[in-house]
Amino acid sequence: MTDTQERRVVSLVAGSHVVNHAYLVALAPVIGVVAAEFDVSIAAVGLAIGVQGAVVTLLQLPFGYISDTKSRTTVLAISLVFGTLGIAATAMAPSYGWLLASQALLGVGIAGHHPAHYPLLATASSETNRGRAYSLHALGGSLGFAVPYAIAAGTSALGLDWRWVIGIVAILGAGFALVALPVARGLPAAIAQPAESDKPTSRPSLGGVRRGAVELVRSSGLMGLALLSFLTASAAWCIRTYSPQLLSSGYGLAPGTANILVSGMLVVGAGFILLGGSLTDRIGPGDVALGGYAALAGLAAVLASGMLPLALLVLILPFSGTISVSRPARSTLADRLSERSDLGKNFAVVTIGISLGGAVSPPAFGALIDFASVRVAFGVVAILGVASLVLTQWLLGRVDGSARTPEATVSD
Repeated sequence: MTDTQERRVVSLVAGSHVVNHAYLVALAPVIGVVAAEFDVSIAAVGLAIGVQGAVVTLLQLPFGYISDTKSRTTVLAISLVFGTLGIAATAMAPSYGWLLASQALLGVGIAGHHPAHYPLLATASSETNRGRAYSLHALGGSLGFAVPYAIAAGTSALGLDWRWVIGIVAILGAGFALVALPVARGLPAAIAQPAESDKPTSRPSLGGVRRGAVELVRSSGLMGLALLSFLTASAAWCIRTYSPQLLSSGYGLAPGTANILVSGMLVVGAGFILLGGSLTDRIGPGDVALGGYAALAGLAAVLASGMLPLALLVLILPFSGTISVSRPARSTLADRLSERSDLGKNFAVVTIGISLGGAVSPPAFGALIDFASVRVAFGVVAILGVASLVLTQWLLGRVDGSARTPEATVSD
């Protein structure tokens, strides 16, 4: 692949990641006012976000199969079109039931982005640049997480209601889709579609599906990464969704100020992604992942204390994004555990862990906040950080030495 094609694919996929992650957390900065408007609890709005995550989880393997056997750009197109429809429906929701349905539709769109993104990146990027390619992809995702909080802060200052936040996100997403779809259609077939030699030789039968499922479960490395993805995604969802509540109720900040700080935290986290990609290419993914999860555990515990002076809080909060430093490392580990013909499927399995975290975490932590406090919820995040650290150490002892080095394995 040429450098121009590589840059085009990375730009396309990173931009799609911005949009899809903005969709993922669009409700988070306005979760309190949405609950008040529909006369439901914070946990109920968290459930709506969880419905989105459940749909994303269910569709990972089907989209992964299409990506591996038919066309990666078709999956990307489905993602962009259904995501735009779902976020627009969310902005217009007249009732809580409509909100649930629109989040399910949105989940259909979001479900396609990872099964399309990772095979596109792996095919278009050179081995020496793959960690940085994944880091730019992850950078786009982190910037996408920051977008709704920045919009919410601006609309709050202008006295606009929550529908403006979701509506502006929808307009930005629709604009990107109009630009991206022709670009995706123009990609060379060698990038857009799997090579004939990498396609399955027959359609999957029920027995084949069962055997494939057994093989996946027996793959301790892949299953360990899926579990790790679930733990870290659960922690990250709590941080992204309920940090405004922590800052408002735990530290007495105004909602607008809280959203500005959370947006800043996510932007700084995007910078940590770039650092993580560079470190992954230089020293290997294993040690980078360990460092990121250790930082997550420590910083979540400090924030949960609720005792930080405001000046120290402003300094420490941005570094809550240090979980992001481990994301390129996790993607690189999944890449090294995969054959080229299984990239879409295997990344879909890892994404199932991420999506399950997105389905379970918002309602679970919302209920915990309703019954206990937001500080208790962040204490649980610290525990998840410790569990992720232990699981990563266990996992590294059961995969080949490539997890500790920057060089690729034979499968690459």
